[in-house]
Amino acid sequence: MKLTTSLLAMVLFVTLASCSKDEDVVTAQEEANFAIDVNLAQETDWEMANEILVLVNDHRATLGLAPIQRDQQYASAYAVQHTQYMIEKSKINHDNFGERRQALTQRGAVRVGENVGYGYDTAEAVVHAWLNSPSHRDLIEGNYSHAGFGVLQNAKGSYYFTQLFYKK
Repeated sequence: MKLTTSLLAMVLFVTLASCSKDEDVVTAQEEANFAIDVNLAQETDWEMANEILVLVNDHRATLGLAPIQRDQQYASAYAVQHTQYMIEKSKINHDNFGERRQALTQRGAVRVGENVGYGYDTAEAVVHAWLNSPSHRDLIEGNYSHAGFGVLQNAKGSYYFTQLFYKK
């Protein structure tokens, strides 16, 4: 009986830990409610966020890419919510990115990407770090039209960053 119970537990674990197809995840999430208070967007440090956007757009211009437009509503509300989560966890991460992606997709986005950061004191420093990382640079240089920002300080004054890119 112990062997059967252990085998059943192992099969259950493997089943729960296995990956599902993107279509299956999207189908399940399409029914989810991704409501958010857009007033959260006001909590971001817009001075720093605007500086980041200028630097990102300056870089894109050197490549002949269209500028990214600032989204001060849903994308920024979701970015602020995620930044608050990272501050609460004291760790940068992309946890629950699928939910943010799906929420923006439900609002018309056809492509969504995300950069996060921690501990940089200036817009120049965080953008420089992102541009020196191939995966982050790919998002900055990607086929996106808009970006939302979650730029917040923790209790010790250290900045956490979430930049959500999307294309409509």
